Amino acid sequence: MEEVIVHSAEATLRYARISARKVKIVADLIRGKDIDEALAIVKYTPKASSEIIEKLLKSAIANAENNHHLAHEKLYVAEIYANQGPTLKRIRPAAKGSAVRIRKRTSHITIVLKERD
Repeated sequence: MEEVIVHSAEATLRYARISARKVKIVADLIRGKDIDEALAIVKYTPKASSEIIEKLLKSAIANAENNHHLAHEKLYVAEIYANQGPTLKRIRPAAKGSAVRIRKRTSHITIVLKERD
């Protein structure tokens, strides 16, 4: 039986202090794109999550080149997804001595890079 070599590398950021819903907006923009194009898109997208995704994308590129010996020119964003992490619950005082719960959401972001044939 032959051993199958999968040409992919990934980077994961867990417990990012940003809502998964906000991350998915930028994630949808770069899914399937070549990495140089994806970096350019992320760099000039005025969203809160684009800075986080840019850093994670650079980490995935470094993993691909250094750990898996993949060619920079052939890489593309095969998968990118943001799942919901645990929610931090905080309390804020409200009118008439009551309290309102504030939900500070977190997310787990994963980027998978693969080589084009």
